[in-house]
Amino acid sequence: MTEHFLIIDDSATQRHLLSSFLQDLGHTVDFCESTIGALEKIVNNHYTAVFLDIVLPEQDGYRFLRELRSNRQSAEQYVILYSTKTTKLEIDYGLKRAKANDYLSKPASRESLAEVLRKLPQTVK
Repeated sequence: MTEHFLIIDDSATQRHLLSSFLQDLGHTVDFCESTIGALEKIVNNHYTAVFLDIVLPEQDGYRFLRELRSNRQSAEQYVILYSTKTTKLEIDYGLKRAKANDYLSKPASRESLAEVLRKLPQTVK
């Protein structure tokens, strides 16, 4: 089954890597280089999940996630933080305080992505 994902990341290399893995699995992928316009995309599209970088221009991923969660139309969106911030403290903050659904460390591998996809509410292979 084809799923639809959004990647919000200012790194073209990271967007390409993650989207290549997802597309190899038969999924479709949209992109945003920053949080500008991302909320509108999320509200207007049905994404299986959003991969959200933390360090972004204009607005960091934590602040954007709080905005996303406070919007009635996007509050339930499944969000996976996708970051180089990999200490236990940073991961716990992202999951517990920022209220992300999951966390994927950069750079992603096919195995780490598969592990995250298995946790999605929908059946994603």
